[in-house]
Amino acid sequence: MTAVMIGVDAHKGSHTAVAIDPAEIPLGELRVRASSRQAARLLEWAAAWPERTWGVEGAGGLGHLLAQQLVAAGEQVIDVQPKLCARVRLLSSGTSNKNDPNDARSVAVAALRSPACHQVRADDHLVVLRVWSRRHRQLSSLRTQAACRLHAVLCEITPGGVPKNITTANRVRHGTGRERDQRHGNRALPGCGGIDLSAMRAERTRPPDSHTSCTPSRTSVKSSGNA
Repeated sequence: MTAVMIGVDAHKGSHTAVAIDPAEIPLGELRVRASSRQAARLLEWAAAWPERTWGVEGAGGLGHLLAQQLVAAGEQVIDVQPKLCARVRLLSSGTSNKNDPNDARSVAVAALRSPACHQVRADDHLVVLRVWSRRHRQLSSLRTQAACRLHAVLCEITPGGVPKNITTANRVRHGTGRERDQRHGNRALPGCGGIDLSAMRAERTRPPDSHTSCTPSRTSVKSSGNA
């Protein structure tokens, strides 16, 4: 049985950790700000309990980065689902009132007692490829939205609009920016400020060679926090 279970209630701005023994008696509590030293501070605090296991609420969500930092440091980490923590909190107090220390203790109890919790594994290259795939889809969606907005506005000022592909040649054929302003009374194109389809296309097709820091590695906690 685990000698000490440390439950972590993870948030965007801070993380609260509570350590309990096998009898669910609290041994200590710590709150750290979310920063590059978040894992290092938690490890320094937990050094008093060499035989420890971490339970992180939502290790696939808000607690993902912290859980991966702890795994990279050689710690044993368990993913605790938020619904399971809510059940523990409700059964222990009879209410569903939330506060960070109670939530962290509920995470620790759930990780200690529930067989449904799974151990967190280090991210592999498949996770990194999934991030890049999502980024490509988002950039493609942004470019499509910008092109549709631009086409809609051009249809209001140019009979028949412009061809499907918006290029520099189309701009010259339909007149320069100054000539266009003179024809339409110096009216700016509404809703098209800052649209640069060429830049969006270049960003979407740019290879990820300049982002090698996203490659998973078993580096130290400090370097993982700065990535």
